[in-house]
Amino acid sequence: MRAALWALTLLLVACKVEPRPRPPGVLFVSVEQQSAWVRNFNPLFAGAGSRWPTRAGVYECLEIFTPAKGQWTPWLATGHAWSEDRRTLRFTLRQGVRWSDGEPFTADDVAFTFKLLKQHAALDAGGVWRFVEDVRAEDPLTVAFQFSRVYIPGFAELAQQPIVPRHVWEEVADPVTFTNPRPVATGPFTEVTVFRNQVYELGRNPHYWQPGKPAVSALRFLAFPTNDQANLALVEGEVDWAGNFVPAVDRTFVARDPVHHGRWFPLYGSTVFLYPNTTLPPLDDVRVRKALSMALDRERLVEIAMYGYTRPADATALNDAYAAWRDADAAQGAWVKHDLEAAKRLLDEAGLKEGPDGLRRKADGQPLALDIEVVGGWSDWVRAGQVVARDLRKLGVQAQLRTYEFGAWYARLQKGEFQLAISWSLDGPTPYTFYKWQLSPRTVRPVGEVAASNWHRFGDAEADELLSRFERADSEAEQRALMAAVQRRYSELAPSIPLFPNPSWGESNSRRFTGFPTEQNPYARLSPHAEPDSLLVLTSLTPREP
Repeated sequence: MRAALWALTLLLVACKVEPRPRPPGVLFVSVEQQSAWVRNFNPLFAGAGSRWPTRAGVYECLEIFTPAKGQWTPWLATGHAWSEDRRTLRFTLRQGVRWSDGEPFTADDVAFTFKLLKQHAALDAGGVWRFVEDVRAEDPLTVAFQFSRVYIPGFAELAQQPIVPRHVWEEVADPVTFTNPRPVATGPFTEVTVFRNQVYELGRNPHYWQPGKPAVSALRFLAFPTNDQANLALVEGEVDWAGNFVPAVDRTFVARDPVHHGRWFPLYGSTVFLYPNTTLPPLDDVRVRKALSMALDRERLVEIAMYGYTRPADATALNDAYAAWRDADAAQGAWVKHDLEAAKRLLDEAGLKEGPDGLRRKADGQPLALDIEVVGGWSDWVRAGQVVARDLRKLGVQAQLRTYEFGAWYARLQKGEFQLAISWSLDGPTPYTFYKWQLSPRTVRPVGEVAASNWHRFGDAEADELLSRFERADSEAEQRALMAAVQRRYSELAPSIPLFPNPSWGESNSRRFTGFPTEQNPYARLSPHAEPDSLLVLTSLTPREP
């Protein structure tokens, strides 16, 4: 089926099929691959599976960090200030902001949002209340966070939290399970005008705080179960903005209409990992994790699975947004280099001897069999999983690729109910957030409990001490020295197996809309997956005149 669909794509490219007419000003977006839409606009619970752009388009945050420019943009807040002892952080809110039902947005809403996270631990995926002691509205436009300890990275975690209206959510019995079918929010698109299994549409916020914005009249989303079907719609001109993996994108998409078709794939996307569930033996053994990593031919992997759009990961696992932070010595770790013989020796040391049939066997005599889980509709990751499985079989591991519909795959990942899984990482303005979710015991959740990340369930006290010192570090020199030490510790422990930095997939069709980010104008990442950058894009696009 995939081959047939892609062949049709190539035919469409050759035939220059013109897009069908559609209502003016309606932006067609391809972000999620789903066979049917579920009406869920809960911005607070990471495991809710909320529809895009719930967290950055329906709801909004206080300030926005843009990796492409390395700077913060004031949003619902116009600024912030630390107290001298770095234990109190105050945000000054923007005047004149209203919720989509016309009620005023105030500091009380911000304080209420964070108190909800405290009352319902499942909502506090980032662990805000591990460093916040109190939050209070000092006046309608000032909210103050009292910290329990000095925690400089806390600013980013507070600044990018979506804010909900108190007058609505205080009536919600269980905000964890609430699907929020009729959102009241401050974002540019709040009105659910259409919602059916195969299509939904969001209209403009009638009270949006930015005058004249958004210029786009509505967002429309069609259900595409797989990348291939989404790519057909993109190539055919049905989609205006996408975050798809497109094979041979320059030939199949850009070349079809070079004036209007654009793509920008900087390596600012999260790193893609093969996550080992470290609660399961023998994946709890660093020698086994490094052996699995050394069995992988990453050069071949990025060429086959990713069409050469990226590069093999180094031993820091950092993407290119953190190039200035990368420690050159840590990056050279041998455990991310393809060396099958060295990998075999490590498994021998770990007691996983090769049997007469060429299979590695555990102490009980059973073959070492590992399932690799990926999303069935994500063709790039499926190919990556196939390459990984083949490489692991050469090591004597019975590796089997298992594909799941996104919701089922994500639930298993979040609950730690897998052996090996291919997935992304969490990132922030510095590598702190990335490594916290790779190494800190504070981010480890029991198997069966939803985790925002650290799906591999790994914690190291030594790395955590370095991260804790980073939390208190004010000077850039001290921060960089500490982060270099964290990188070396990560390389020593290999808690996860980095494959490649994920390109920040972004495609645009400017035939109907202008103002998309580009490499020459990187005001945001082009990828709609890049939240909260998507807020910057949604408020910058302008329909072309008919």
